Amino acid sequence: MTGQKKRIAILGSTGSIGTQALQVIQSHRDYFEVEVLTAQNNADLLIAQAKKFKPNTVVIANEDHYIKVKEALLADDVKVFAGENALASVVQMDSIDLVLTALVGFSGLKPTIKAIEAGKNIALANKETLVVAGDLITSLARQKGVNIYPVDSEHSAIFQCIVGEFQNPIEKIILTASGGPFRGKKREELKNVTRAQALKHPNWNMGAKVTIDSATLMNKGLEVIEAKWLFGLKADQIEVVVHPQSIIHSMVQFCDGSIKAQLGLPDMRLPIQFAMTYPERLNSDFPRFDFSKYPSLTFEKPDTESFRNLALSFEALDRGGNMPCVLNAANEVAVEEFLSEKVGFLEMTDLVAQCMGKMNFIARPSLDDYLETDKETRIKAKEFIK
Repeated sequence: MTGQKKRIAILGSTGSIGTQALQVIQSHRDYFEVEVLTAQNNADLLIAQAKKFKPNTVVIANEDHYIKVKEALLADDVKVFAGENALASVVQMDSIDLVLTALVGFSGLKPTIKAIEAGKNIALANKETLVVAGDLITSLARQKGVNIYPVDSEHSAIFQCIVGEFQNPIEKIILTASGGPFRGKKREELKNVTRAQALKHPNWNMGAKVTIDSATLMNKGLEVIEAKWLFGLKADQIEVVVHPQSIIHSMVQFCDGSIKAQLGLPDMRLPIQFAMTYPERLNSDFPRFDFSKYPSLTFEKPDTESFRNLALSFEALDRGGNMPCVLNAANEVAVEEFLSEKVGFLEMTDLVAQCMGKMNFIARPSLDDYLETDKETRIKAKEFIK
């Protein structure tokens, strides 16, 4: 690349996606410049990252760690801010070219909105933003002329398949799912699943929240809703197939029946790099796929009776309005409580279903409606647990 480096803000730089994004940047220091790094609680890693990449600004969302971060970076000429408001305002800096939103859960919504309002292109790893407020986000992006580049491996695969095909109608997309650590197990066998068992994903190394969501198939449900907004699809144009090898990351079927697929080893650095460099492809030293090591690629239908979260996600998508927001908020509480060993594995899904049945439906929610729905659903979910 010639000319000015692409200046990146990474929201959630200490998490799984954020740290891998910095690995990509480290490999292409002549292409990228780190402008902003943010973290929720991991002050030590944020400090180490700031000392290595010399960003203009860092934000530690948990204000309890502000003094520690500020004092550690005094000699490094790095501006330090703290709190959720700082997170939402820093993305509007003129010096940022691309915002990578790698925050976990609902917390990604406000900063993403602020970044779009400021005209920043988005590399989106925070699927919950589109799950919760897809209509609002996509409308705002169109209004501001902002591009949203997907980082999730499945949505990146779809995006890579439709590059050069934008004028051709999509008949359907096929999202692949590994099936998680409990593929093939029935409800009776899932009753006593432990936290440790659920955190052992067979193919991917991810944060705890995403790993649990993968085990319950909620992650795939959230991806279905995200895909609707990213690619302008209807629910009946989205199919999910279980593909245990996680080599085909997703597929697109066009109106003539032809199917395109994107393949590769399970490595999040590839979709991260593609989102950050599009429309260019940069060289990488990522491991290459060898067909001889995978003589059989298999596919099967997901079991939506044992793993009801996928069915609940399609239901939320069909109902529309604030229902995906309810689904997401209830699930975030459920996962948190499961990780704290306060609810069982199957009880997570029960909690989501209860909240979807009890919360008030709003057909055309505003941002305030989304914020209130999220807040009220969390309260309701915690009441059900008690």
